[in-house]
Amino acid sequence: MYLHLGQETVITTDKILGIFDIDACTVSKKTRDYLSYAEKNGRVVNVSYELPKSFIVCSENEKITVYISQISAKTLLNRAENKNIEK
Repeated sequence: MYLHLGQETVITTDKILGIFDIDACTVSKKTRDYLSYAEKNGRVVNVSYELPKSFIVCSENEKITVYISQISAKTLLNRAENKNIEK
């Protein structure tokens, strides 16, 4: 199934490794370091023109991609769960 992340970006749900609330997770230095490392290596895709609320870690073609979205983690999780139920 597909999940809309915002700003015309859609990914397949089977590639999602995790959906995280950006405010809750970036309190940890390890998470900030991880996001910084991913950005330095060109692995971050910002799909938000507004204040980011979540980040989504995906495995695509054996590479990790981190999407930054203005949609809350809770909303994205609800969308992913609802679509998986409809299968």
